[in-house]
Amino acid sequence: MHRNAAARFVRSLAILVVLVTGLRTARADNVDALVEQLNNGDTERVRNGAALNLVKLNDPSTKVLLALAKAVVNDSDRDVRATCAAGLGKLATRASGSVKGLVVKNLEQAAANDSSDFVKQQAQKALTAITGKSGSGGSSGGPGGSGGSGIYVNVGPMSSKTGGANDAKLKALMNKVASQTLAKNAPQMSQTWAGGGTPSKSALASKGIAGFYVDGTLNQLTVKTSGGGSTISCKVSMLLADFPDKNMFGFLNGGASVTAGSSQSDQDLASQDCVQAVIENLIASKIIPTIKSKVP
Repeated sequence: MHRNAAARFVRSLAILVVLVTGLRTARADNVDALVEQLNNGDTERVRNGAALNLVKLNDPSTKVLLALAKAVVNDSDRDVRATCAAGLGKLATRASGSVKGLVVKNLEQAAANDSSDFVKQQAQKALTAITGKSGSGGSSGGPGGSGGSGIYVNVGPMSSKTGGANDAKLKALMNKVASQTLAKNAPQMSQTWAGGGTPSKSALASKGIAGFYVDGTLNQLTVKTSGGGSTISCKVSMLLADFPDKNMFGFLNGGASVTAGSSQSDQDLASQDCVQAVIENLIASKIIPTIKSKVP
């Protein structure tokens, strides 16, 4: 924590986590409700949860495919669009006719025009799965090995939707905390590649190394004042994917609340503490164990 963190108290740290691999299977009679939530949910968390559960149904029905295809180009949230793209890559391989054509058309639009590189990558991977046509190759990486580790983790740049003046600082903090927490709790997982840069898929395979990608989004940061103090609440989502293809297989949500003084400087420091607490918890308690479970 920040050196001034002792002056504040973490009143609550309520971490809410959802993993794609741990979602309860939705029942078929929930399709209509899930489609409605995906189309009209008032928060990205509701819409993303609906998309995840629709994919979990493993039901390539026209209703499900059309709902995902619509959201992959229309939803305002990058995580929802990425989830829909990944879901289409799993479900639409069994589609045919006009439905498949619409799915492919929307994925092509997302792959070419989406504002998020991550969504573009998910859409391109889905297109490859559905059409059998390979898209652009993975990122080329530096030569050499990863320092003896059997796991390589690439930490993404992080993003923020709060629109606050401190967004750039908080994104940098998220990236730093994620890297430091990985290094502290899983030192055997390498975050660097010999020779510099990032490894290509073939470079990883040639050395028998499993690659993973971790990224996050600060979705909400609120300040409530009361008397001479304030409470800062934050909500963060994180995703887990393979690397360099970035096929997402895990999605997590976390939140925390931190008390602070009424001054702007105290609130800014408490905001950093809040975000740091969530990132540390999600990396240490969920992301690292999940990565380990994927590697023999």
